[in-house]
Amino acid sequence: MNDLTIDLYSFGYLFSGIPEDITENNGGFVFDCRFLPNPGRQPKYSELTGRDPEVEEYLQQYPEVQQFIANVISITDMAITNYRKREFTHLMISFGCTGGQHRSVYCAEKLYKYLQTQPVKVNLHHVELDN
Repeated sequence: MNDLTIDLYSFGYLFSGIPEDITENNGGFVFDCRFLPNPGRQPKYSELTGRDPEVEEYLQQYPEVQQFIANVISITDMAITNYRKREFTHLMISFGCTGGQHRSVYCAEKLYKYLQTQPVKVNLHHVELDN
């Protein structure tokens, strides 16, 4: 049963800032991706997003990106287990980078794909791309 809903966001610190949680939980996890290698500084990636295969390949070559995603998944798994035991119905997880176009989108997409294999409902929102 999908008794836990996860709202997953990517956003840009420069533009919209951390998304507000409008549920009764009033918060969640916010992961800052600005320390990861930035494909946006490369002219060939500047118009692309974290959904594009070229950007994915760029980011996947860095061990620190893979470690970051693995750590986020581990933390998320712990939260899902705890929230389900406590019968919570909502968890918000946000990824931010400078512009909300490359790194945060990539990380949100990776976690989204993982969460689709879990017994939760997940909604994905790319704040800067959806505007």
